[in-house]
Order: sequence, then structure tokens, then C-alpha cells
Amino acid sequence: MQDDISGWSEWHHNFSKIEEISSPSELHGLLTGIVCVTQAPTSEEWQQILATLEIPALDEHILNALSDEAEDVAHALSEDELDYLPLLPDDEHVLADRVQALADWCAGVVLGFGLASGHIRQDEMELIEHLQDVAAVEFDASDDDEEGEESYQELYEFVRLIPVSLSLGRKKVDVAETPLLQNIQPQLQKSKANEASSVVEMFTPHRPS
Repeated sequence: MQDDISGWSEWHHNFSKIEEISSPSELHGLLTGIVCVTQAPTSEEWQQILATLEIPALDEHILNALSDEAEDVAHALSEDELDYLPLLPDDEHVLADRVQALADWCAGVVLGFGLASGHIRQDEMELIEHLQDVAAVEFDASDDDEEGEESYQELYEFVRLIPVSLSLGRKKVDVAETPLLQNIQPQLQKSKANEASSVVEMFTPHRPS
């Protein structure tokens, strides 16, 4: 399967049991959104980021996998070849699962970018809104046909390079300089409304219930 070549199989194995995130795709989006703004976090910094997000501590080898992927993503986002690829299940998975994974990835990018940057520049607003729109996509059984496959591919190609646009021309900062490690609590789960969570809510796409 292409899942083994892309790295999805290992990513899914490592991160599918984390209850605090919707899916491994959301985590990859979160990582991507963060790396649009920051230098690639180290394993130790990932441990701090996850603690801030109220995600239980992970084993060292899994933290190393996050660090390695962040390095790869940072490299891809800095290149002119436009070869950045989200980590998503391949086309041997049913369309409904792939659509949901793409929606989760978009939600993760929005959240990660918002948490790391603390604000959105005016020229970035439209890009973020595109990601939010795809994050809110609902799959209907009637979409499970050739036209639905084509629509999925169009959505995928439409959003996959948005992180490149968000990253290019931005001076990357150290993770310690961002709001990520300043006790901002995201609304991956519904939490108390306070100043910190209101910042996160700003960057959290409204998902259908």
C-alpha cells in the first residue's frame, strides 16, 4: 500500500490512540501549522507542546518521530519545488475516511498556525478561511462515486500547498518565543472560557456536530 511509502502507516500506528486529538491527520496538520511559524521543535519541545495541549506524555521514540517529521515538513515548506504533502490515508481507504482525514488535517493546520503565531495577518486571512471551509466539510453517502473522488482530489490539491504560502517569507522563530508554551489551552475539548481559550477558539474551525 502507498500508506507504507508515504509514512501514513507508521504515523497512524504511533498516534491513533491519542484521545485528545480527532485523528492522526489532525496531529499532522497541527505539526504543519506550527512549523509554518517556528523552527522545527525538538523532542523536548514537543513534550512541552503536548503538555500545553493537555495530551499525555508520549514515549521517547514517538517524540523522536514527531521531531523527525517536523524537520521534514520544515524542509518541504522552505523549498520551491512545492512537494509538501499532508500525511493522509491513501486511495485504498474508503472515500468517507479520506474526506474526514483531510478535514481533520485542515483543522489541525488552522489550530497549529493560530497557536504558534498568536494572530493572523490580513494577507493570510483568506488562506485560513479556505482551510476552515474544508475542515467543516461533511461527507454524504451520495458523494461516494467517481464525481466524489474527483471532488476530493480537487479539495486535496487546493489545500495541500496553503501551508507553503503561510510559511514562505516568514522569519521562523524559536518555539519558546511563541504563545505555544505560554499556557494557552486549546479547545480540542470544550474548556473554560477565558482569555487563553478565546485565542484558540479564534483559530478553531466550527465543525458540524
